[in-house]
Amino acid sequence: MIRNDIAITPDLVRQHGLTEEEYARFTGLIGREPTITELGIVSAMWNEHCSYKSSRIHLRTLPTSGPWVIQGPGENAGVIDIGDGLACVFKMESHNHPSFIEPYQGAATGVGGILRDVFTMGARPIAALNALRFGSPDHPRTRHLVAGVVAGIGGYGNSFGVPTVGGSVGFHRRYDGNILVNAMAVGLARADAIFYAAATGVGNPIVYLGSKTGRDGIHGATMASAAFDDASEEKRPTVQVGDPFAEKLLLEACLELMASGAVIAIQDMGAAGLTCSAVEMGAKGNLGVELNLDAVPTREAGMTAYEMMLSESQERMLMVLKPGMEEEAKAIFVKWGLDFAIIGHTTDTLRFVIKHGGETVADLPIKELGDEAPVYDRPHRANTHHPVLKAQDVPAPLTHGEALKKLVASPDLASKRWAWEQYDHYILGNTVQKPGGDAAVVRVEDGPKGLALTTDVTPRYCEADPVEGGRQAVAEAWRNITAVGGRPLAVTDNLNFGNPERPEVMGQFVGCIQGIGEACRALDFPVVSGNVSLYNETNGVGILPTPTIGGVGVVDDVTKIATLAFKREGDALVLIGRTEGWLGQSLYLAEVCGREEGAPPPVDLAAERRNGDFVRGLIASGLVDTVHDLSDGGLAVALAEMAMAGNIGAVLPDCPLDVPCHAYLFGEDQGRYLLAVDPDTVPDLLYSAAAQGIDAALIGITGADSLTLPGDEIISVADLRARHEAWLPNYMAGPTAGPTA
Repeated sequence: MIRNDIAITPDLVRQHGLTEEEYARFTGLIGREPTITELGIVSAMWNEHCSYKSSRIHLRTLPTSGPWVIQGPGENAGVIDIGDGLACVFKMESHNHPSFIEPYQGAATGVGGILRDVFTMGARPIAALNALRFGSPDHPRTRHLVAGVVAGIGGYGNSFGVPTVGGSVGFHRRYDGNILVNAMAVGLARADAIFYAAATGVGNPIVYLGSKTGRDGIHGATMASAAFDDASEEKRPTVQVGDPFAEKLLLEACLELMASGAVIAIQDMGAAGLTCSAVEMGAKGNLGVELNLDAVPTREAGMTAYEMMLSESQERMLMVLKPGMEEEAKAIFVKWGLDFAIIGHTTDTLRFVIKHGGETVADLPIKELGDEAPVYDRPHRANTHHPVLKAQDVPAPLTHGEALKKLVASPDLASKRWAWEQYDHYILGNTVQKPGGDAAVVRVEDGPKGLALTTDVTPRYCEADPVEGGRQAVAEAWRNITAVGGRPLAVTDNLNFGNPERPEVMGQFVGCIQGIGEACRALDFPVVSGNVSLYNETNGVGILPTPTIGGVGVVDDVTKIATLAFKREGDALVLIGRTEGWLGQSLYLAEVCGREEGAPPPVDLAAERRNGDFVRGLIASGLVDTVHDLSDGGLAVALAEMAMAGNIGAVLPDCPLDVPCHAYLFGEDQGRYLLAVDPDTVPDLLYSAAAQGIDAALIGITGADSLTLPGDEIISVADLRARHEAWLPNYMAGPTAGPTA
């Protein structure tokens, strides 16, 4: 007999984020009115964050397989084979809403959660990355949010002991009320020792591991599935509190326990805590689960079953163990100073049964909690109304040199050293390329093999043309990995969008998914894991569509990677890829001309592949060690970044006759790379490129301590660097508004 002490009213149902139709579906499924604990469970399992009810039908269209893919989407993280018996395990997730409410803990627990996703699979984390988007620098809360988020990422990652090796930081007024904090983790495991969530065997013990359960984070997943309003500060209690030192102990204890052979299945307690982890383990294994909450370790007195099932307290795991190995497992966790409790067992009933205080407080069909979750094909409307903007229609209000100075000091292009110097990027001792390059590179064990890692997206492109923007996000990640000499293998994604109930927002989502899928197929770059974050809007204003792509590639020998810094005077500058001077949606248009308009640059996926394969071949052959891909700000900004990194200048004598000079310098045509090479190799390089149908041109030479632009405009590299490095520290040194400003 199930006893229910709380009346389930329509208002209570609404507070749990369920529509009338969804609640009717649930009561029809169980044949009665639910208990309050059951209502909490279904609200967690059927919210957007856990059920993907608005996105699932579209996600199914993405390419997720390849000869090197061991595990695609559907597990805690994706897994790819990187050779030599090793696997790379990686995923990216969002902690957007919590980070806006409480930036330090929101960002810190975002890092903690994604690290757990990786080591739950049996992998040791070796690198972390992030992708951050904040509101306008002029907004009164932006400094407070930047300071808290960066400190939270550094505080957790540094204390846990994983290097933060890459990421991005962007600003736009559309993130004023809803920032984005996307965290990515990468780990290594033996390819034949991957652990999964599906439980097997009837009567096997279900064990709770890690830290105690408290009241922090209750309804965190539900909050992540709702838009914000002016009362968002009141949701502060739904933000979890992290303990990186406890997570480090949990990592070591889990890996030791996995090595003992005791683990049948494992799931971390992330969104929706004990509810989601227990249901997923049982449902994936076609088994029932029975839990006794009286055995759950708690750190607060008088916790109800509802609170225990929905708590998102951090640093917790759920495992199914082999019978007879409980004492051995317990000894490992006691040694590491962590809680260990047998809180239930698997059954053959396909029911999810929760007991507390001698009573049954929930008895639900376990498969249907996931399988019968609503799936919506929401109305969507394409929005590709931006006309092509001809370069001739964009005047040049500044000289080329003044425009370049303005761009390198703009919020999006200014150095983010202030942020990444708060992260330990050398801990573990395997970081080869630290933040600031096209892609981070970390050594795999003792080498020479390495992994090339990146996160990228251009939200303004996605807003103007979602399909093209989706293609570009993937192509940019692919180029970043290629530019260091890596062989791109797979991606994880974090799809951040506004309210999916708005047809124009759903149109952005559908279009970006289409573009991502097209690019991943064309580039053999499958999606193996990811996350969807919807309802990123405040008071009806949504974020820019931001489908962040996290890319992973393999470097055969980390001693032979290319970097973007100029290394020698007298090197020839060779531009790979076609330049038409595309200024629509460019940063030049926004920062120099004060306009955000036009269609984004088109992405020719066949040319992307040709050009990238060609550049990668040059790096592998040892002919090229200086490469930078062209993106925001175009050729001139890439040239400046290479000069500032190497402290060597360059001369760019002429502009092509068929492209306006400002468009040639600042246009954002895709599929391009800038190379610095030995002049003696240029004839053969250009001949080889022409033979393969690849656009390549000799455009200048390195040397001196300044950049000479067409028209003999000279800018010192030191001046550029001073401007580039100054903006973020100067901005952060300004007055910081408090959390309620």
